Amino acid sequence: MGMEEYMTPGEIVGKSYNYIAGPGTYLNPSNSTIYACAVGLKRTIPASANAEDKRPTVEVVKEKEHGAVPEPGAIVTARVTKVMARLASMNIICVGTRAVKEKFAGTVRQQDVRATEIDKVDMYASFRPGDIIRAEVVSTFSAAMIPISWTEMQCPLTNQIERRKVARAV
Repeated sequence: MGMEEYMTPGEIVGKSYNYIAGPGTYLNPSNSTIYACAVGLKRTIPASANAEDKRPTVEVVKEKEHGAVPEPGAIVTARVTKVMARLASMNIICVGTRAVKEKFAGTVRQQDVRATEIDKVDMYASFRPGDIIRAEVVSTFSAAMIPISWTEMQCPLTNQIERRKVARAV
């Protein structure tokens, strides 16, 4: 391997008479310039000894990408997995136009389906398992309550204790 340099999309990686464009790059034939089309490290790979073309290959190796994360106010695309009388459960597929890499679950509550006549919303008529929906994230919940006794649970973020019936304290 040759010299490594950090590149961002649109940066000039080299000229086509010096290099062969590899993954993470593209060649603009009008000016014989190779540009980066990914964020990552520029790597120059020497040509193999028996190759006809003796130019080295230049590539931009992508860093590990982080998937999109739903946040309040974000528009998400989701697949409905379960419908109940007061809510529908779903798996989030995209946040905005970016696909999620991790699994995120979501819930649409009956009162969030529409602004008026909330009590007349029929969840079974509004959603079916397998439906693809577009929704706005109202809030996120990232921490599960931890049982601390037979009658109390504690939030790990706020340390708030709530009285709840607990099947088994861990």
